Amino acid sequence: MPNIPLLNRLHSREYFAVIFGFFFILFELIVKLAVFFFPTSVIEWFRNQTIKLFDRYVVSEQHRISTLTEKEDEEELRIADEIRVALNFAELCGIHGYEYEEHVAMTKDGYLLGLHRIPCGKGEKKFHSSTRPGAKQHKPVVYIHHGLLMCSDVFLCTTSASRSIPLMLAEAGYDVWLGNNRGNKYSKKHMSRPSHSRAFWNFSIDEFAWYDIPDSIEYILEVTGEKSLSYVGFSQGTAQAFAALSIWPKLNQKVDVFIALAPAMSPPGLASPIVDALMKASPALMYLFFGRKSILSSVSMWQNILYPPIFSSIIDGSLRFLFDWQGKHIMPTQKIAAYAHLYSFCSTKSVVHWFQIMRNAKFQMHDDDPDSTSPSQQGRRADSARFYYYPAAFPTKNISAPVALLYGTKDSLVDIEVMKHQLPAHTTAKPLEDYEHVDILWGKDVDKDVIPDVLKTLKRYARKPDQADTEPEANAIDEKHPVLNGNGELEVDSNGEGEFR
Repeated sequence: MPNIPLLNRLHSREYFAVIFGFFFILFELIVKLAVFFFPTSVIEWFRNQTIKLFDRYVVSEQHRISTLTEKEDEEELRIADEIRVALNFAELCGIHGYEYEEHVAMTKDGYLLGLHRIPCGKGEKKFHSSTRPGAKQHKPVVYIHHGLLMCSDVFLCTTSASRSIPLMLAEAGYDVWLGNNRGNKYSKKHMSRPSHSRAFWNFSIDEFAWYDIPDSIEYILEVTGEKSLSYVGFSQGTAQAFAALSIWPKLNQKVDVFIALAPAMSPPGLASPIVDALMKASPALMYLFFGRKSILSSVSMWQNILYPPIFSSIIDGSLRFLFDWQGKHIMPTQKIAAYAHLYSFCSTKSVVHWFQIMRNAKFQMHDDDPDSTSPSQQGRRADSARFYYYPAAFPTKNISAPVALLYGTKDSLVDIEVMKHQLPAHTTAKPLEDYEHVDILWGKDVDKDVIPDVLKTLKRYARKPDQADTEPEANAIDEKHPVLNGNGELEVDSNGEGEFR
């Protein structure tokens, strides 16, 4: 085929992706204008008609469940709806009946990160740290971090507290902290850059690793007075820790163990050939579609105007389209509750960084000049275009902290053999049969398949809860303290209630 300028720059799939992207942007613009200009009554009429059509022709499983009269089903639906409409971390904690604290840590480059703390179990209400935020707990500390396009809310969206990882760790006697990335719901503030500026959103995984993770850990250890903590990451939260531990040698001394849930490092690619083609094209296309600030910021609009089961079905369809995930291990009520909290703000540059990693099949730092090639490369093979220039890779084999991987066998984002090859020899890995990516967060059997393994690993490497210095502080000597057994669990009396002394 003759070399035609412009036309030969992209493959046919990439042109299709460009056309599809433009039509989607146009459709979304029309909807935004309609929502802005049409009267509320007209919007509500369209919404009601959509609900009727959906319930009549789709007849979702959630709709069938809602017709049941059993008390347990009614209670499940009630809690799911409370979680769906909850506005923040505080309300989610309130639904499950747990105390919480809010903290703010400033990174060395000026971002203000929201941190959440669950200092005690449900049976430890009125424990001295609950009434005095920031007080030392004398408990082993666990730091939990979310994935891409998420925030700390996602860990509390389970319709049962027994399936929430942070809540069960709090019950087991741990001082639980949850982090948030710069730019998301709880970290949309900088000391000098306004959040509507391009400078604010000019960050990728590099900044998460250089600043967000180490600075959050430093703040937590300063507040708790502990020398180290345990790290539990989900999805991109694992990638950020892999990167941070690989470039900060001293950080390894502050992490007792790193537990990676649905670990992400060098995903093999996407199931959708259209999006996969877009991913492999120039980053300029991503910036053309989504801009250089926050990506997918219109999700909140769709969430507000769509019937919850419809929104849930759209998310399910998107996950099947992009990753070939079926979501069969997550109950319909759980999806409606959790999907409302699935999205949080993130920079377009962060997603572009992931596409670079997948395109190059290497866990690398952000490539600031992805199209640069040497003039002498003319006529050479395409895969040798980087003969003179390669972005730096994260040296993950240098991680000295204990690493434990917990991954689903049907998670299309995990190539476990490639991952283990890039990690140090002391890494351990356990497969979860038939699990997909988000099943590890909200699956119906998380309390049986995931949480016990997390607790077992923590008890092996972290400071034991029963070895903590439990001597109360001077101004709290009259308060009751929980009695923990040798496994770091709350002792119960003959009535099945927690014992205190």
